[in-house]
Amino acid sequence: MTAQILDGKAISQEIIAQVRARVDARLAGGKRAPALAVVLVGSDPASQVYVGNKKRQCENAGITSIAYDLPAETSEADLLALVTKLNHDDAVDGILVQLPLPKHLNAEKIIELIDPAKDVDGFHPYNIGRLALKMPLLRPCTPRGVMTLLEKTGIDLVGKDAVIVGASNIVGRPQALELLLARATVTVCHSKTKDLADKVRGADVVVAGVGIPNFVKGEWIKPGAVVIDVGINRLESGKLCGDVEFDVARENASWITPVPGGVGLMTVATLMQNTIDACEARGR
Repeated sequence: MTAQILDGKAISQEIIAQVRARVDARLAGGKRAPALAVVLVGSDPASQVYVGNKKRQCENAGITSIAYDLPAETSEADLLALVTKLNHDDAVDGILVQLPLPKHLNAEKIIELIDPAKDVDGFHPYNIGRLALKMPLLRPCTPRGVMTLLEKTGIDLVGKDAVIVGASNIVGRPQALELLLARATVTVCHSKTKDLADKVRGADVVVAGVGIPNFVKGEWIKPGAVVIDVGINRLESGKLCGDVEFDVARENASWITPVPGGVGLMTVATLMQNTIDACEARGR
């Protein structure tokens, strides 16, 4: 068996086209384009790449992108003041503060200040709580993107055994809530999990997000399983790879995401979905 590739590039382009159609319909009806404010503090190279991708996709989707590029020494008071200003700006539909922030800034405090109705990253406790209670509004971008990829397999997730490797607030925890919402049976593994290999071997769906190159071994993958690799790591050679040992895993899986070209593109496309969803929910 050789797994079929879940092409994040093609699927993300479909999503962007759908968002663009919704934006065009708004404009044709005399309404304005949705607006996304992107706040970048400092000059972290990876963050600059991510923000650049978001700006390009805003242009493709017809969404107005408003950039706030702040110096690394920006004080917490100044950043909180900017978020407050954006909360009260009716011309702004979505607020994204790029993570990670410089160490002197409290990310949790910043995220909690964002208006939940403009929280297009889906990280505010209110939005996570809505997802936990099966009443989702704005959903975390990467887990929502993963669910879109899983839908493309055509596999019914009801009752399937899903194993998530990694328990971060950005991926693992909200991903578990998304899969529970789809009525899968979910196991979340982390650094203290015993017999990790055995747990992965029993999974119909594996979602890996630990940030360690090739951490999930291909031989652990159950024949016919769906493998979603959220990780993106740069090796000493400069080559990018995921958290899953791709070449071996592909021989066992039925579907698998590549790195690059998989989940990362879906995250940005989902951000565009969240932005127009936020705009329309606000009646703007």
